[in-house]
Order: sequence, then structure tokens, then C-alpha cells
Amino acid sequence: MVSFRAMNLITRDTDYAVRALCYMARKPEQVVSVTDLCAQLDMPRPYLRRVLQTLAREHILDSFRGQGGGFRLLKAPSGIMLTDLIETFQGRIDFTRCTFRASACRHQGWCPLRKKIKRIEKHAVMELRAATIASLVSGQLSREPRRNAPGSNSSKRKMK
Repeated sequence: MVSFRAMNLITRDTDYAVRALCYMARKPEQVVSVTDLCAQLDMPRPYLRRVLQTLAREHILDSFRGQGGGFRLLKAPSGIMLTDLIETFQGRIDFTRCTFRASACRHQGWCPLRKKIKRIEKHAVMELRAATIASLVSGQLSREPRRNAPGSNSSKRKMK
């Protein structure tokens, strides 16, 4: 019997970020409290708060302290690409990272499997770039993948 293990493209941090941003995109001008988000989205408060603080550091959200405080979208939902969120919480998208070695594989230059996976990765990244928070909220993906959205600082991201 063959056992399959799921490959996670999206981590919990990215998932929580997407869910929170989609909720906030439906109320773009409103400051939303962490308590409200936790209650509406059924997420643990300390975990979600850390995710939201990361989004504020990335200039995706604006944060407000004190009574009536919380978070509000700083970027337009159409300018928040799924690829930016993946890179923020998970690092660069790379389907060919070797899980068996700490260093680069010495066969990577000629590996036929790696070449095929890189082609698949290229198409997957194009699809992910087409997904913005606005498109997820509306249920529609844009026809044209966005290379570098205005206001996007994906080129400035640090490797994690």
C-alpha cells in the first residue's frame, strides 16, 4: 500500500493572512479589531496578532493602538498579490528545494526532473500572481498575471 503525504504550498501564516485580508477587504475603510477578526474567522488571538503585525511591517495594513484600535487595509485589495503574501511568510517560491540535503544538489544542472518541475513552477507562479485579495473576495481571477503590482515591494523582500 502506498502512503501519500500532502505537500503544503500554503502555510498556516499565509492562510491566516489571506483569510484576514479577505475579511478586511469587504470593509476597506473600517478599522477591524483583532478580537473581531478572531471571533469572525475562528483564529487564535496571539497567532493572528503576530500575522497582522507582520502585514503592518510590510505596509499592507495600518495599525491603530488603544480603544477602538485594530488594523485597516493600507494597500488596495487589488494590489495585494498572493505571491507577495507567500513570500512574506514562507520565503521565495521554490518547488525544487531539495529536502534531503542541506547544500545544493550536485546534479541540479542536468537533472531532468528538476527541469520539468521548474517549468511547472513557472506556470504555478503565473497563476498565483494573478490571484489578488480583490480577486479572491470577488471569486474572479484577473486574466493578466501581474508581474510587479504598483506599490509592491516583492523585489525588496528578504530571504527567510
